[in-house]
Amino acid sequence: MKPGIVAAIIYTGIALIGAGTFLTATTLSGDFDWVARLGGAGWVFLLSMIILMPTITPWVKRRLGRAEAPAQTDHGEQTAHHHI
Repeated sequence: MKPGIVAAIIYTGIALIGAGTFLTATTLSGDFDWVARLGGAGWVFLLSMIILMPTITPWVKRRLGRAEAPAQTDHGEQTAHHHI
């Protein structure tokens, strides 16, 4: 499976769990109306997606071994390939 798809499944799942947790917490403990509950859950989902997308995607690519590995010099230092 492609790393991008795996990453999307992971960060979407985490964001949905966070939104569900927020919805459950506000339902069980509080005097909030449904607009506030659903609006808050939506914000938790969107903000989680914004934070998790750029965090999870490179991590998954590294874990699956498909990201471009930096070249090593003779001294064992890692350098990136920069073409000018």
